[in-house]
Amino acid sequence: MSELRVGIVTSSDSCYRGDRTDGSGPALVDLVTARGWSIAGYRLCADDRETLAAAIIELADIERADIILTTGGTGFSPRDIAPEATLDVCDRLAPGISEHIRARSAEITPRAMLSRGVAALRGRTLVINVPGSMKAATESFGFVADQLEHAVEMMAGGGHD
Repeated sequence: MSELRVGIVTSSDSCYRGDRTDGSGPALVDLVTARGWSIAGYRLCADDRETLAAAIIELADIERADIILTTGGTGFSPRDIAPEATLDVCDRLAPGISEHIRARSAEITPRAMLSRGVAALRGRTLVINVPGSMKAATESFGFVADQLEHAVEMMAGGGHD
């Protein structure tokens, strides 16, 4: 398997305004590079559906990310729009990934049921929404990271041994 290219998008009004420092995006960058994968790009967006959708399209179509991790915007707040923005620009769902993240997260906190994150495919790019807290984002990545290389192989038409 060749090195994965991973895009990271943080969706947070407060981080975008500079009121708070983004912890989850840089933490995901560190986890991705620790696995020997490269960063296709990092974007910090306000909680805006069109802006987040545009960031996903850019990372998938122009930067050619194999995987895009969005962090933040998965809760119940009216401004939490990561799942909707993801579904706006993706072709197919990958529900097992988000179901697995929620199930494993529920072993840690019952609040995991309040995450609306989705996983979906845009062509040959897998987009995964994870929560915005650094703890939840890094745990979520850890729950699925070992399967991402195989997922990318499958999207390319292989990996069906």
